[in-house]
Amino acid sequence: MGEDLAANFLKKKGYKIIDRNFRLGYGEIDIIAVKKNTLVFVEVKTRRGSLYGTPFEQISSNKLRTIVRTAQFYKLNNPKLPGSLRIDAIGVILDENMNLKDLQHIENITL
Repeated sequence: MGEDLAANFLKKKGYKIIDRNFRLGYGEIDIIAVKKNTLVFVEVKTRRGSLYGTPFEQISSNKLRTIVRTAQFYKLNNPKLPGSLRIDAIGVILDENMNLKDLQHIENITL
């Protein structure tokens, strides 16, 4: 549900979604999109409430390294896509009724 909310959010911001849930043996990328001339790999974290921390606290440096490796593989296999690459994160918080409570988008996250 969080990934659907994130994809709709990105579309409204002018992103073109080109792939979702791309899996490679060692990693997965939730959303792959293009905005202007940038290929954007998006990690989505969804939580019900904030009792156990923010969604972004669940993105470890190991997870980011895995996303980078998976993104590099994706780009190598899709050379016609834009050469400028970026990794974003979207944190989704749902309330107890599974309704959207908060959605935050961080562009260009780094290790």
